[in-house]
Amino acid sequence: MTAELHQAILQQGAVTNLSTRTKLRLTGGDRVRYLNGQVTNNVRGAKADETLYACVTDAKGRIVADVHIHATADALLLDAEPGLREALAMRLERYIVADDVELTDVTEEWQLWHFWGAPGDLGSSAVRSNRFGVPGFDLWLPASAEAPAFDSRPVLSPEDLETWRILQKVPRWPNELNAETFPPEAGLMERAMDFAKGCYIGQEILSRIKTTGKMPREMIAFESEAPVNAGDELVAGKTVGVVTSVTTHPERSEFVGLAMIRQGTTADPLTTAGGAPLVRR
Repeated sequence: MTAELHQAILQQGAVTNLSTRTKLRLTGGDRVRYLNGQVTNNVRGAKADETLYACVTDAKGRIVADVHIHATADALLLDAEPGLREALAMRLERYIVADDVELTDVTEEWQLWHFWGAPGDLGSSAVRSNRFGVPGFDLWLPASAEAPAFDSRPVLSPEDLETWRILQKVPRWPNELNAETFPPEAGLMERAMDFAKGCYIGQEILSRIKTTGKMPREMIAFESEAPVNAGDELVAGKTVGVVTSVTTHPERSEFVGLAMIRQGTTADPLTTAGGAPLVRR
């Protein structure tokens, strides 16, 4: 990302094409009750004009997927990372037993665009969604439809979007969110979890984490003037974590990134095993 593009995003907002994301459709009379037992947030609160963010967790409370959900008159629509297409569908299908629920993969049937900044003429058909650290909108369009016009706001490449995500401290599958991570470790307790909604898979362990405040790790954001790479171990006398995402700042000659470190680690700066100092931001 260039400095000029970064300034344009700050001033005008931006657009990104998310059409490669996994898209699943749930129908049937039991769809809300069923999905509510599978995810960390309260699906009863899903709306037609706003996405609900949630995690799918396993029996041990660790993340299987993170999803954005919104409701239509007769269905629930979910989207997730492209690489989760097969695994997420299998995971959700596994628990459909006697429920009046049908799960359909509609990935190829829809485009999915996300944008932030003024909604303009797209506001009436857009779904409010905060995916990348700022209030924005999702736009679902049939695959055969023409790409929409977004005025003069910049369209981000996947690489530029990744830089923006890291700058905004937004965790992503599989970098920060994966089968080793509890949602609270990635800072998702407020955004993706509802502790009053009732039971779901993994709920008991996650409720215990909320009650005790204890978890193995926590996500931090950092900056460094020295080169840092994803996968670098972090040390504070001993190994305490690992860098999970890193990019270069578009307007300053430094590296910025995210890392997962042992909860309660107070050393600041941390250093990589190679000696690069990291300052929390």
